[in-house]
Amino acid sequence: MHPRARCRHGFPGFRRTALTAAVAIALAGCATDEFGNRRPLTETEAGLAIGTAAGAAAGALIGSQGANAGKGALIGAVGGAIAGGVVGSYMERQRRDFERVLADEIARGDIRVEALPDDRLVVGMTSSTAFDVDSSSIKPGFYSTLDKISAIVNKYGKTRLDVAGHTDNTGTDAYNQQLSERRAGAVESYLLAEQVIPQRLSSAGFGELRPIASNDTEYGRTLNRRVEITIVPVVAETG
Repeated sequence: MHPRARCRHGFPGFRRTALTAAVAIALAGCATDEFGNRRPLTETEAGLAIGTAAGAAAGALIGSQGANAGKGALIGAVGGAIAGGVVGSYMERQRRDFERVLADEIARGDIRVEALPDDRLVVGMTSSTAFDVDSSSIKPGFYSTLDKISAIVNKYGKTRLDVAGHTDNTGTDAYNQQLSERRAGAVESYLLAEQVIPQRLSSAGFGELRPIASNDTEYGRTLNRRVEITIVPVVAETG
């Protein structure tokens, strides 16, 4: 595991509430540009930010009472959602940055970057490059790649990151499920250690349930043993 990695953010309700409020208060001292980068507040924004921080904390306290509360906290944490009209260009610039910065890894087959419907992106890595067999500890040689990924997702801060672990069909269902969860959690922890804010992150394991290739060949099984980060834009509500 990355030496600075933190534990997975499976916060119970009280700690999640406290963390959400703390992040909101911290954000009261700064604003973000379209990429989520920090900039000084204007006087007008400073006044508004105080109310935003209080609102985010209150929203977290009642988060269990409605599905929209969680999204509201996320929007507050990332400094506001993306306007619908610029989502496509925002995510396309992000995709191009991934392809530029990760060009060597993509050429070697270590990383795959793919545009998905609804302006989402997926950044995928195979266990052969990121993990040893039957291990959920990230290989030290893969740290530099994850550092590059972390830098880009921090640059484009108005997104949600869903980390998913997958396996081939070798071994029992229960073992594969647990291994996929541990690997997804290891990547999530690395991103947390690289200052990706917790509200943007979630991780889950799917075991052998979602293959992208045939498990009848070793090559196909290698492709199926993977961790994927699906990057979802945080979009402002319309209407």
